[in-house]
Amino acid sequence: MIGKLKGVIDSYGEDFVILDVHGVGYHVQCPSRVLQGLPPVGEAAVLSIETYVREDQIRLFGFASDLEREWFRMLMTVQGVGAKVALGILGILKPGEVANAIALQDKVTIARAPGVGKRVAERIVTELKAKAPAFADADSGTVQLASEIAGKTAPRPVADAVSALVNLGYGGPQAAAAVASAQRSAGEDAGTATLIRLGLKELSS
Repeated sequence: MIGKLKGVIDSYGEDFVILDVHGVGYHVQCPSRVLQGLPPVGEAAVLSIETYVREDQIRLFGFASDLEREWFRMLMTVQGVGAKVALGILGILKPGEVANAIALQDKVTIARAPGVGKRVAERIVTELKAKAPAFADADSGTVQLASEIAGKTAPRPVADAVSALVNLGYGGPQAAAAVASAQRSAGEDAGTATLIRLGLKELSS
């Protein structure tokens, strides 16, 4: 199994790069964001590799880091997510952004990727939600609140405050983060109006 390749960029294709390693050209498919970050032809590059072996073919997928490769593997464990969809997600989102979106149950962000519909996005955030917080940059309180809102177990004032901010045009994760911060400031017994006021203050700062 190939885990890493270090060589010289030989050429680029629409979704792949040919990496020359000591005279052998390896065809490596990469997320579009990774391809854009690679150097020009003739310069050195290093890719973390996921080797995909079938009876009739061997495919290499390349990533900017081992963490990105790990997310590719995790995404592939979700029903309905193949290599193309996983590459599409990592083509628009960095590993930390994928983790944040899943931890915050942000299906809209995941669904922005090509080939990802609402149903697949929902499966991704549902099936990987236990793994995402360990990789997320989001505040743990915000992650918990987002999970409670998704599971409809959040206190009524909190859920209503988040809903009100969303109705004002803010994104779900953004609203959840603002209300989580407001709740820390005002206390767990704060009412909806207080949470909305403090949440708006947090969003405007």
